[in-house]
Amino acid sequence: MKIGVISDTHIANKTEHIPGIILDVFKQMDMVMHAGDMVDLRVINELKSVCPKVIAVAGNMDHEEVKNKYPLKEIVEVFGRKIGLMHGCGSALNLVELLKDAFKEDKPDIIVFGHSHKPMNEFIDGVLFFNPGSATDFMAEYNSYGLIEINEEINARIIKI
Repeated sequence: MKIGVISDTHIANKTEHIPGIILDVFKQMDMVMHAGDMVDLRVINELKSVCPKVIAVAGNMDHEEVKNKYPLKEIVEVFGRKIGLMHGCGSALNLVELLKDAFKEDKPDIIVFGHSHKPMNEFIDGVLFFNPGSATDFMAEYNSYGLIEINEEINARIIKI
């Protein structure tokens, strides 16, 4: 199972579209996850135009129409692995602790998140914490997205644009 991961696109605030290079890669994915702060529902339409299976959560900067359509937290099971999806909130310094608390009852294998605009691909206490960074934020150190492949093992990587 190949999963494309994106977050913090801030469409309508920072840019008008998801970068074409990402959409081209996501055509080859079985699923796409958006970890919030899409801002506008156009993001989902763009993602679904290249991959019909899109899972998303709302973030703190999303418009009301997004917050009304998508939950703050989602759990997805893929090949017997649990993936927790949540944007995050508050200080980026406490983000991992907030996510640990939010998912402590769910016992996920992977927690996909956003909010900080800083990529992260790190196992902590046996759980993969995966933040693809922001694909569009010109203030970020670099723009990026993520790929997760789940077979017998979990392989994840951050792709710099």
